[in-house]
Amino acid sequence: MKIQVLYFAVFRERIGRDEEELELAAGATVRDAIDTLATRHPAIGVLRGKFRCAVNQDFMDDEGALADGDELALIPPVAGGAGTSTDPIGPPPPRHVQLLATPLSLDRCLAAVGGPGMGGVVTFTGMVRRHSRGVVVDHLEYEAYGTMAVREMLRLCDEIEAEVIGARVAVEHRVGRLAIGDIAVVIAAAAPHRAEAFTACRAMIDRLKDRVPIWKKEVGEDGAEWVGLGP
Repeated sequence: MKIQVLYFAVFRERIGRDEEELELAAGATVRDAIDTLATRHPAIGVLRGKFRCAVNQDFMDDEGALADGDELALIPPVAGGAGTSTDPIGPPPPRHVQLLATPLSLDRCLAAVGGPGMGGVVTFTGMVRRHSRGVVVDHLEYEAYGTMAVREMLRLCDEIEAEVIGARVAVEHRVGRLAIGDIAVVIAAAAPHRAEAFTACRAMIDRLKDRVPIWKKEVGEDGAEWVGLGP
């Protein structure tokens, strides 16, 4: 069988390509695919244990079975570093999740979560800072597995709104080159009471940085480094 392998961020740079076709025996698993790729590309073996895999845009463990035509994405560490509503006026507005190469808008997020039943709105704005982990930063470069990133952010909205009853969440994230002071992410969370709004907003940024395939490269005076790979 044949599968398509996708590379992002550090993999794309070290391997020198965005994707390739891989032929495997019928019944092969994700582990089998990674074993084969590691013999072909030393960078994959070096980074083993520091990345996850997604099959057809869903995270999958090493024992997951592959099928002919599947899409396997190698997901390096991400940049970390329909819910229930109590609003009696009607259903919530369409979900607002965007991945953009243009400036973000907190106002759009606020408009997406507002409503007469909301007593509290909490927002988060993440900006590019000059100093990070002892490094002087010149600029950041964000890269994403676009379709999966949007899909995961939508899932996070559903997940958080199911956990925090009455909450609505909206998010926008940038990709591309960002200068110091540029806005990288904006989130708005609304709920009937302030405590739930705070909880929903915090949950979105924490889970986004852990699960959504968006990668951050810090470019500074001493070179460039993908955040999250560790030593």
